[in-house]
Amino acid sequence: MNVCAILLCAGSGERLGMDVPKALAPLAGRPLFSHALEALGRCEAIASIVVVGPARPLREALAASGIAGGKVVAWVEGGRERQHSVARGLAALPEGCDLVAVHDSARALVSREILARVVADAVAHGAAIAALALDDTLKRGTLGVITATVPRASLWRAQTPQVFRRDWLVEAHRVAAEARSPVASDDAALVEALGHAVRLTPGEAINFKITTREDLALAEAVLCGRPHNERV
Repeated sequence: MNVCAILLCAGSGERLGMDVPKALAPLAGRPLFSHALEALGRCEAIASIVVVGPARPLREALAASGIAGGKVVAWVEGGRERQHSVARGLAALPEGCDLVAVHDSARALVSREILARVVADAVAHGAAIAALALDDTLKRGTLGVITATVPRASLWRAQTPQVFRRDWLVEAHRVAAEARSPVASDDAALVEALGHAVRLTPGEAINFKITTREDLALAEAVLCGRPHNERV
């Protein structure tokens, strides 16, 4: 099956405290988004990539970093919310795309193994996301006081990549836009709303989302501690 990827690079990065978009934050001597882009490019299952975000700065930063973007077929400006950015990426996908892999560039440490696993599950089931079962005890609280302990059995932390049949994802975004539903936090929620089952594929703890300066420092330490040929 022909698999295309949408790489989301439109976050503002306010919590990083930088004056550049999160995707352009420096990470191990390169723009943050280039790490995820390289992983997608090296994954044999991915045929083409649409990058969504501030197009010109992203292209210029990639050229300056010396990283090849050979599988990139389009650079698209991001939307107001994540959901709108994905919709713009969907509109730019090439013909013949059967499955769409949506990935957040903020998950810069994604591995080719995770990508391959989620794609394989989506090929078999139509939809799949990387996810981790919760290990910590969960508490619900109000005004700094615990009000309940939440059973963690059957609870998962969603990650990206999230891979779907193209027709399912396009329909999910169309229905959400026409209904003017509240903006969803991920694409799986939109596909679930259509009644499609979404497979949970084991993710990896290292595939964390870079949100704060502490996250960025941890990602830097991980990347600088790996041999070059193991970074993606």
